[in-house]
Amino acid sequence: MRFTILTLFPEFFSGPLACAQLAKAVESGVVKVDLVNPRDFAEGRHRPVDDRPYGGGPGMVMMPGPLAAALQGIPQPGRKLVLAPSGAPLTQELARELALEPALTIVCGRYEGIDERLIEDQGLESVSVGDFVLNGGEAAALCLVEAVGRLVPGFMGKEESGDEESFSGGLLEHPHYTRPEVYEKREVPEVLRGGSHAKVALWRREESLRRTLLRRPELLQTAELSGTDIDFLRAQKRPAGLGRGLTICLLHHPVLDKSGKPSTVSLTNLDIHDMCRVSRTYDLAGVCFVTPLTDQRELGQRLLDHWTTGAGGRANPDRANALSLGRMAESLDEAIAQVTESAGAAPKVVATSARTSYRPARGRKEKAIAFSPSAHVRRWLAEGPVLLVLGTGHGLAPEVLTRADAVLQPLRGFALYNHLPVRSAAAILVDRLLGDSW
Repeated sequence: MRFTILTLFPEFFSGPLACAQLAKAVESGVVKVDLVNPRDFAEGRHRPVDDRPYGGGPGMVMMPGPLAAALQGIPQPGRKLVLAPSGAPLTQELARELALEPALTIVCGRYEGIDERLIEDQGLESVSVGDFVLNGGEAAALCLVEAVGRLVPGFMGKEESGDEESFSGGLLEHPHYTRPEVYEKREVPEVLRGGSHAKVALWRREESLRRTLLRRPELLQTAELSGTDIDFLRAQKRPAGLGRGLTICLLHHPVLDKSGKPSTVSLTNLDIHDMCRVSRTYDLAGVCFVTPLTDQRELGQRLLDHWTTGAGGRANPDRANALSLGRMAESLDEAIAQVTESAGAAPKVVATSARTSYRPARGRKEKAIAFSPSAHVRRWLAEGPVLLVLGTGHGLAPEVLTRADAVLQPLRGFALYNHLPVRSAAAILVDRLLGDSW
């Protein structure tokens, strides 16, 4: 495979290309690396490659001319990439895909970036090595060259080494051991010394699953798992999850009616059952159903009692387990007080809305909602309790939105149709907050 790297600092690659396996691959011809300096294609006495950005702002932007001339001089550019934080993530899957190409051209940006017209005209694919900013694309390009190059046949000492590694199966790699058999009073696991290939393979798979669960649980959502894998993960002891600090609050007042006026909505049996089941599934602290109507609270409590301490609970223990998380409250203030008493600290109040604006009071102009991403609320959950407030009817009234510490982004905020039932919205919101948290 041939790599052509466009860089203003070709000397950056001198050391890495001259050592370890990458050097051996270059020497043997398995990998070829050409370094091209765009400054060699610049015009004028000082050969400028950058200029001030249109629209103002700090820093400089790489000019399209020198880069375009450098790219045109490459006889076989192959697939053309540019390293940028805004690009597609460099994953093991992408590395395997790129390793099938006969040639790759990698453009290393500098300063504030590259003129967008060059990227569009040359069809450069943006690739990112992580959600952070570097001084230039050279360090990122080196990561890409090694990640892709080591998958080219002949690069590795043993071809299977490219497959049995972290992320190849969507999981983190299992631990490794070598001699001595005892080090600092710790022995190599007995299964690795027993000689049974089947038992070793099973141990490695389970350790890979265990390590992924503890260190990178979000990877399990995209990994290829068997039923045996899932049974193993279910049996693992889990640390206290973020869900233990989250309480759902379903508000029936004050909410809006079709005309946008404050109103009160009746409880429904399905809301109580489904939201309690969501709370149990995600190991939440509980779910609070709020209504100022005495007869509605009494009705809700009778339903909860029937499915917990009554005949329903005796007939269906699983349902009793879920509905034991439900409780009634007269107001949002009472719901906050309940969480404060049980958690020992006042919760952050997080509201939800499918709308993008609200009218603070009659006669005033509508005000755009400042939404918060799920990651922001997850940080709060790591520190203390959170009360997630959902509204029935046509959404929460303005007085609830104004007192909230944050408002989560709409579930389908960029879609033309965004009218999910509140039970579905609750399940999706909780999954977005906790889906990859154990």
